[in-house]
Amino acid sequence: MEAFRRTCVEKGLAVTHQRQAIYRALISMPEHPAPESVYEVVRSEIPTISLGTVYKNIKTFLNAGLLRAVTLHHESLRLDANVEHHYHLVCTRCKSITDLPADDLEPIQFRRTPPRGFRVQNYSLEVHGLCAACAAS
Repeated sequence: MEAFRRTCVEKGLAVTHQRQAIYRALISMPEHPAPESVYEVVRSEIPTISLGTVYKNIKTFLNAGLLRAVTLHHESLRLDANVEHHYHLVCTRCKSITDLPADDLEPIQFRRTPPRGFRVQNYSLEVHGLCAACAAS
């Protein structure tokens, strides 16, 4: 939470009780939660908080680099409080998302230079398959 507070101050964001509760909920949920799941956890601490407030703060956190968006194709937004460079293993059946440390893969590099004028700012990798539970069933 100290890193969260420090980043908020650096980005000029107020460190409010609501923001701290939302961020605490996010870092306590290792399963890459949807905003609605975060809302349910925060609502137990702050019963008067609205879903809109949770969404607004999540957007603020994304813009400040405090969160990463993990959006599966044609699925709802999922969130990742781990902003260190890493990849994801995605179960195609149950949609679970598991972090994969970047060091577990060989370095990813272009075989050819990107199209003229394109500047890479970031990249992500999702490995799709079946998690252990789904593969066993």
